[in-house]
Amino acid sequence: MLAARFVLIPVLALFGAAHAQAPRATYPTKPIRMIVGFPAGGPSDILGRLVAQKLTEAFPHQTIVDNRAGASGNIGAELVAKSPPDGYTLLLIPATHAVNPSIYKKVPYDPLRDFTMVSLVAEGPFILVVHPSLPVKNVQDLIALARKRPGQLNYASASLGGLPHLSGELLKSMTGIKMTHIPYKGAAPATIDVVAGHVSIMFNNMLSAVPHIKSGRLRALGVTTRKRSSAVPEVPTIDESGVKGYEVAGWYGVLAPSGLPADVLARLNTEINRGVRQPEVVKRLAAEGMDAVGSTPDEFAQRMQREIAKWAAVVKAAGITAE
Repeated sequence: MLAARFVLIPVLALFGAAHAQAPRATYPTKPIRMIVGFPAGGPSDILGRLVAQKLTEAFPHQTIVDNRAGASGNIGAELVAKSPPDGYTLLLIPATHAVNPSIYKKVPYDPLRDFTMVSLVAEGPFILVVHPSLPVKNVQDLIALARKRPGQLNYASASLGGLPHLSGELLKSMTGIKMTHIPYKGAAPATIDVVAGHVSIMFNNMLSAVPHIKSGRLRALGVTTRKRSSAVPEVPTIDESGVKGYEVAGWYGVLAPSGLPADVLARLNTEINRGVRQPEVVKRLAAEGMDAVGSTPDEFAQRMQREIAKWAAVVKAAGITAE
């Protein structure tokens, strides 16, 4: 009888350990919700749906996109920050997630502490374009003209505090030139006004700008990343155009609430990286002017830390605030 008890105790212990791990070992056991803090149809929504599709293909349950637009992504981010860290609520973010805490006086979350970094998904450049009537052929011509006409040149962007806006502020701070920012409510109306010549300069996304560059209605001066874009390989980078160290990349990634279990994080990271590197996804992203990247959680966390520090300095120097 005593021997039986000694046998039974470890068996029960093993059963209890296995039972305790069972819920996560079979993750996911229900649908996953992918929060996108922006309206349907925009780049964040497009990326969110691509990632959701690949997770749906990889898992036995569907990943559903839930658009919670508002406050430059802050509404969706707060929702995820306050959700259980069980892997069933994810957040697709653009790079503005690293900018918002510097622009908004009150952000209802900490961009690092309140989230688990899952993986980068994609990144791509913005492009500096001008109306053909502006007498400049390259970045150095623009810098020289701006120095001759301080504060008289206007540049458009899709929004106040977005990366296209900050691309201009970074150029100003690195070169000492003065230009006046004209914010629009979206890339489309801004592009229309630049093509019409109402505003001479714009930092634009590739998707909006390239058709007008090809048609000659806009002149491209430089791309904002350290490498040239395959969409317009003839256009140099701003860095190689003489503004050494200049770099702005529009990137997207997936977050989860802080405290996500390590095994769930590993599974999500593996499937997201596998999904975004599939040929059809790479091709689709290229059509949007982006590169599929993927990353480890640690690489993503390090990138986030660098981006927060970089843009905090730019925002402070420019005195940008939003309510």
